[in-house]
Amino acid sequence: MTQSNEHQYSNGITDARTLGWPKTILLGLQHTFAMFGATVLVPLLTGLNISTTLLMAGLGTLLFHIITKGKVPAFLGSSFAFLGGYAAVAPLQNGHPNTEMLPYACGGVLVAGFVYVVLATLIKFFTIEKVMRVFPPVVTGPIIISIGLILAPSAIKNAQTDWLLAIIALASIIFFNMWGRGMAKIVPIILGVVIAYAVALLMGRIDFTGMSRQSLVALPPIMMAKFDLSAIITITPIALATMMEHIGDISAIGATTGNNYIKDPGLHRTLLGDGLATMMASLFGGPANTTYGENTGVLALTKVYDPLVIRIAACFAIVLSFIPKFAFIIETIPAAIIGGVSLILYGMISAVGIRNLVENQVNFKNTRNTIITALILVCSLGFNQIGGLSFKVAGVNITLSGLAIAAIVGIAANSLLPGKDYLFSEEGEDEKFQTFKI
Repeated sequence: MTQSNEHQYSNGITDARTLGWPKTILLGLQHTFAMFGATVLVPLLTGLNISTTLLMAGLGTLLFHIITKGKVPAFLGSSFAFLGGYAAVAPLQNGHPNTEMLPYACGGVLVAGFVYVVLATLIKFFTIEKVMRVFPPVVTGPIIISIGLILAPSAIKNAQTDWLLAIIALASIIFFNMWGRGMAKIVPIILGVVIAYAVALLMGRIDFTGMSRQSLVALPPIMMAKFDLSAIITITPIALATMMEHIGDISAIGATTGNNYIKDPGLHRTLLGDGLATMMASLFGGPANTTYGENTGVLALTKVYDPLVIRIAACFAIVLSFIPKFAFIIETIPAAIIGGVSLILYGMISAVGIRNLVENQVNFKNTRNTIITALILVCSLGFNQIGGLSFKVAGVNITLSGLAIAAIVGIAANSLLPGKDYLFSEEGEDEKFQTFKI
């Protein structure tokens, strides 16, 4: 290793080629393994196609690296934050995809991705501090909490189909997350699914009927997005939370590698890359993309910070998307296992929202912060319980979901109520704003 071809941060390697191509490729495969469990879980929960999801994750990651000049070692996988939007617009029908409404949900996600592009443009022409005043933690934290709470009933519904499998999956995830070592601690979700799936196999709960009809190699199916105003209004506000997640992830990657990516290549580029990747994925029937904390964990574990290994992982994801038999095996996972995973996953989403508030030291002795949080939580859960708010504008039926109403109310309350006590700093080492992966 020479200083001419490698620069080190915290004893990290920034040029993986110095290790040789076999090790570099293996490191890329490890990143594929890290992102895999969470990435394929989203289509299982929404009804989207697994092969298409893997393809768009790979292509989205490569697009992100092009836009960020290949400087940021980030992988873009399926975002869990939009699960509430998919559930509201295209809920599963007896465990099967809602093929009629899924294209409209994808259309809503596409517009949400466009919000990233708008914010990236604003940051490019204005200061980050001015733009971020609209999205303080007192607004985004409760929105994230609401996402998990809204999804909770679906986790119970799936788990109750076979509580034994659900509990095995849940217990395995908790065990590896708390006491696992090395890679086992990084990928507890996929290990929980594998263990519960093995038990289901032994119990004869897996149906492989139809496996022989699956091709070994085939193009991933494409489902073009469609647009409906109600779906757009329901899903788009979720972007407020995921943009905060993105900033937190970029900060976390920077802290891991020793680089301030918010300054170079710039937050406007990382947001643009994430937004365009999400737009591309949803246009062709894939879920929203987001920077993955799982892969940041791998960076910290291996201390290999070269973005090249992430691009290799993206290529592996693309290759897997062309193997239908592989996707079929994933689709045979019983609903109870998905329910067991969701029990902890959806709770963790809400916990992330709470952590967002704590890490940013949101002062609830300040009455305005208490009022804003209260309004968001009550609107999100209350209106979700009654199916949202429906009305007509110029003869067009519009339905606002509880989450959409909560986001609108939260932003309005934060803008109108006096006594703001939050400042955003773009300096990586002085970053007051931090959020965590959903």
